[in-house]
Amino acid sequence: MTTQSPVIPLPPPKERRRLREAASLTQAQLAERLGVSRATMRAWESGRRVPDGSQGQEYAGLLAAFAEPTATQGPGRTAGTVPAPGLPARPGPEPLTAAQSFDALYAFCAPALVRQAYLLSGRRELAREAVERAFQLAWQRWPEVARDRDPAGWVRAVAYDCALSPWHRFRPRYRNPEPPPADPADRVLLRALLKLPPTYRRTLVLYDGVGLDLPETAAETEASTPAAASRLTHAREALAAAVPALADPAELHRRLLELASAERLGAARPTVVRTVGERRNVFWTRAAIAFTVTIIGATTLTLRTAPNHYEAPLAPAQAVRGVPPPPALGPLSQEEQALRAKLRREKTAGPERLAPETR
Repeated sequence: MTTQSPVIPLPPPKERRRLREAASLTQAQLAERLGVSRATMRAWESGRRVPDGSQGQEYAGLLAAFAEPTATQGPGRTAGTVPAPGLPARPGPEPLTAAQSFDALYAFCAPALVRQAYLLSGRRELAREAVERAFQLAWQRWPEVARDRDPAGWVRAVAYDCALSPWHRFRPRYRNPEPPPADPADRVLLRALLKLPPTYRRTLVLYDGVGLDLPETAAETEASTPAAASRLTHAREALAAAVPALADPAELHRRLLELASAERLGAARPTVVRTVGERRNVFWTRAAIAFTVTIIGATTLTLRTAPNHYEAPLAPAQAVRGVPPPPALGPLSQEEQALRAKLRREKTAGPERLAPETR
């Protein structure tokens, strides 16, 4: 009985459609776009057998971890694996841990995402920061991301949001312009890209750069399909006005890939991204606890020291003005003299009403 090499799982349907649409790309460009080695790409195109080496195993493990379940999947089979015809079903590989599946997704998507973020922002450091921040958020919500239908699309949407955030203009490190590309044609294309509105730029990169179809581009940009088509048309017209050769969509796709690949944009290691993300979460959790304790302490101190009744404020002393001076006493008239004599004759030197009798 002859032994056959294990069959490599097929990529997800979305990736296969992108490969078919990108027929104008070379094998090396396809391998770089997918984040796999050229040997893996050649083996997949020739007989779909896993090449020798760790790269093919990592690619197979990645697709086995994130492939969509098929109708023929049953007990003992792994989602996305295709058994060889005529052979009994083999037990699937060991399930990946959360860290291993995250590292596989990062190795598969991060290099291409950094280049795409560079096309969106025009800044190398910002592109790396946006992708790392997106994967840190993905690691923080990994149970949700791992169950998503398209984990790569989830991370890509977050990375695009980070790269296109308008708050970067207020950061001191991003106020000064960055050195342009060395090639004059790349400088013209990048300048034309950065002049586009962010929504137009994002739509153009998704459709002509990544290779999504129009409904997927509209869904990822949170727009209707006609709105996405209008944005794409206006973006292409603006680029064609700056560079007439880019009126051809195939030429535009090729130039976008060349511009993104011309810069040496590397991503950090997945373990570093996970560690930094965990440290960030610990820091913000402790900061939130400290802030809550401070608020509780300040509230308690206020309740203990605040007055519990109203005290009217004392008005400051002021000199009384405008009062006429007391008049000088003059001689008494006859009536006043008679009244004085009468008061003196009364009992207790005054009328009775002024000194009431007690019983």
